[in-house]
Amino acid sequence: MEEKIKRINELYHKSKAEGLTEAEKKEQALLRSEYIATIRSNLRGQLNQISIQNEDGSVTNLGEKYGNKKTN
Repeated sequence: MEEKIKRINELYHKSKAEGLTEAEKKEQALLRSEYIATIRSNLRGQLNQISIQNEDGSVTNLGEKYGNKKTN
């Protein structure tokens, strides 16, 4: 992941300095979409691990109740 972030940053700086070729624009879009998908997946995993304690003392795992759904 570190290498992808580094490449995203390189392409960003190059786009500001001199512009990108069509192939580089496609690569940049692909890398960004992969990065966003990874972030969403990690966040969903964290949110699925949240449990709350109800007033009656019972514990509800929100991941089991609402999570574990397929996302785009």
